[in-house]
Amino acid sequence: MKIAALIVVAAICFGCVSKPAAVNDPQLQKLGSAEVIARLIAIPEPFPANDVYNYGYVFKYQVLEVKRGKVEGNEIFVTQYNPLKPRATVQDEFSGAVGGHLDAFRAGDVHHMALDSPVDQFWLGGIIDKYFEQPGVRYWAAWTDLEAR
Repeated sequence: MKIAALIVVAAICFGCVSKPAAVNDPQLQKLGSAEVIARLIAIPEPFPANDVYNYGYVFKYQVLEVKRGKVEGNEIFVTQYNPLKPRATVQDEFSGAVGGHLDAFRAGDVHHMALDSPVDQFWLGGIIDKYFEQPGVRYWAAWTDLEAR
């Protein structure tokens, strides 16, 4: 009987850690002019260190759902501030209101984001854009969470 109870408890615990928790953060509804759920398509190269300067890094996303506002196209370009830092600690005196609960960027992950556009209205610092030859709006990520799917 004790072994069966242990197996049930272990199965419940394992089920809880195997999936990311969906975060329904009120910031997602308050920040940005658009709110989307999108899959991070790729990370073109390793991120530079943050020890010399702060920068925005442009990611390409596949839009899965637009929850409010609007974005242009099924693939969008989103600028994330200092992508080496977890979103919960990324805001500083230069960034304006940015944040979230995402710890690290991984290609293929699905993110729930609050976005503004165009990026140059929200960030005037350096931007690394490996997609610069591809036309399209560059969005500024005000808030980014990992979406459970």
